Amino acid sequence: MENGLGNRSNKLIRDSKRTQYLDYLPPYQADTVNDVVNEIRAADRESLGILQNVTHEASQPFQPQDHPSEAAALLMFHSSSIYNKRCLMAYHNLRLQRLRQYCWSGGKRMESCLDTSLSTYERDYLTRYSELLAAYKGAWSELDLTGSLVPPKNLFIDVRVLKDVGDIETEYGTINLTKNSQLHVRATDVERLIAQGFLAKL
Repeated sequence: MENGLGNRSNKLIRDSKRTQYLDYLPPYQADTVNDVVNEIRAADRESLGILQNVTHEASQPFQPQDHPSEAAALLMFHSSSIYNKRCLMAYHNLRLQRLRQYCWSGGKRMESCLDTSLSTYERDYLTRYSELLAAYKGAWSELDLTGSLVPPKNLFIDVRVLKDVGDIETEYGTINLTKNSQLHVRATDVERLIAQGFLAKL
């Protein structure tokens, strides 16, 4: 069953759906992607072979009604190729969405796995997208474009420090964030640190 048409690409989609809400990005499935690409190429070769055989024997353009079995085979190979291509695009698009979310959040939750999880092309995409985002934010330095669009219910919140941060400067003075300490702080001063995993909201 593993070798059936579309089974490998279907596995990519199932795995992506199962892992889309994880805090980390799973490793790029290069072997499965290559298998799907090879399946698409094999289907194209089979289709070309069928067309060449039919047109060579008939010495005229291919007419589906004159060759129903060959037409059915061509439809099957064409449909499987389209399905495989759509699955590949969905798989890669979902991973790129996760990388864009990572850039916009400014988070560090995925940093530990990015070196081993990304393909060469994804690494290049992440670098270039980060550069574009930095240039875009640089043009609006007075605004925090990566901040939450939802206003906080309370101006001040209670947080626990999960990792040592040190001193941060706020509008009301300096705050020292040491591991395991709990503080009552202004939400806008620490929302980025919460997103990065340094603090936890209580």
